Amino acid sequence: MTQDSPRMPMLWIVAAGFFMQTLDTTIVNTALPSMARSLDETPLALQPVVVAYTLTMAMLTPASGWLADRFGTRRVYFAAILIFVLGSLFCAGAHTLPQLVAARVVQGLGGSMLLPIGRLAILRNVSSEQYIAALAFVSVAGQVGPIFGPMLGGWLVQSVSWHWIFLINVPIGVLGLAAVLRYLPADRGLQAPPFDWLGCGLLSLCMVAFSLALDAPGGGGGAAHALWSGALFATSLLSALLYIPHARRSRAPLFRLALFREPNFSVGLAGNLVCRIGSGAVPFLLPLLLQLQLGYSPLHSGMMLLPAALAGALAKRWIVPLVNRYGYGTFLLVNTVLVGASIASFAAIAPGWPMALAAAQLALFGATNSMQFAAMNSVTLKGLSREDAGSGNSLFSMVQMLAIGLGVTIGGGLVSLFTTHAGMGGGAYRLAFLTVGLITLASAAVFRRLDMAELEKGRGGRGGRGAARTTGR
Repeated sequence: MTQDSPRMPMLWIVAAGFFMQTLDTTIVNTALPSMARSLDETPLALQPVVVAYTLTMAMLTPASGWLADRFGTRRVYFAAILIFVLGSLFCAGAHTLPQLVAARVVQGLGGSMLLPIGRLAILRNVSSEQYIAALAFVSVAGQVGPIFGPMLGGWLVQSVSWHWIFLINVPIGVLGLAAVLRYLPADRGLQAPPFDWLGCGLLSLCMVAFSLALDAPGGGGGAAHALWSGALFATSLLSALLYIPHARRSRAPLFRLALFREPNFSVGLAGNLVCRIGSGAVPFLLPLLLQLQLGYSPLHSGMMLLPAALAGALAKRWIVPLVNRYGYGTFLLVNTVLVGASIASFAAIAPGWPMALAAAQLALFGATNSMQFAAMNSVTLKGLSREDAGSGNSLFSMVQMLAIGLGVTIGGGLVSLFTTHAGMGGGAYRLAFLTVGLITLASAAVFRRLDMAELEKGRGGRGGRGAARTTGR
């Protein structure tokens, strides 16, 4: 895709939306201690600020394609940016934790549509010969957001106030709104089939109840909290079970049950969920450890995350040659161990720990984690038929967002548990890193159930029955 392509303005619009979405997934983490002081809360009490955003995106992502078909791509993308900007303003104006969590839900509502609708706009307006190049151009924005998010968040908190980590979205969003009206081709809505709102509601209830159930015991309320947690787990299981007869009866279910007859898809989803819990916990726990236990400034803690993001961006090019040489089975086994071990190694970071060694640990985590995402994405989606590729990718995206939220919930809950019941202080973070590292290692056992013979038919993501491929987050 050349710079003078007539579609370049549209690609810049989509890239800007992707940048805002990924930026706000990471920029908040380094600001949590400052936000907690401002709102008169403990830093760990702010984990719903992170979870609300990712969980909202997980719940609403499947509806984005239907909305674009029903109301038109340009109209829905404009609405997505507008809602995201309004949510950012509400976040900046929040004076209490409940207000901030509610504002993050609004922000997640807009963010859930930015990337899927952007991809759809590219698909409908870019020729097939230029489609891969266009997606590659846009994906750079998804890499830049996590690289600069923690550092930018730390700088804004230290130089101005935490409110500006949300206000920075406003000028970008306003320019995006104007650009959508000017450059995004107008289109009319299509005769879209009815959306499966009931199925979406059941799966959303399953995810929300499960996330809240994991968080409930952290309140330290004894039997009452245990009872509440059990009720939420039961609600989550019941809603998942109710989806099965619903999907069998529905003419157009949100996700066809036939998806799960592809064994590598089911195993890949489970492995992704377990593995990404550790990866989701690290960006939340590490800034808290650096600032609250080691006395780092917000900017310093944000800069400490830079090696992980840079190594992750550079390592993406290694995945195909490594898989082609060693195969998915060997690669996933070895790389999963490296990811889990690198997460567990953060338990050693303490006062006096060499900064160069900490940077090397973070770089190892970033590189192996990036390659892990790419490999997991491929083994999960590559065997799907063309008929199931779209819905399978949507369900996979839901699981990705859910796992990030679960990582934050479990990581924060472990620190609270070890602090409250063991009185450990800084040691609580070390035990939390060890635990989530072990959870990540456990996913290696899940990946051993993959059908390797099927995977090796199209090594490196070149083959497979389906057209679904992802570059990987």
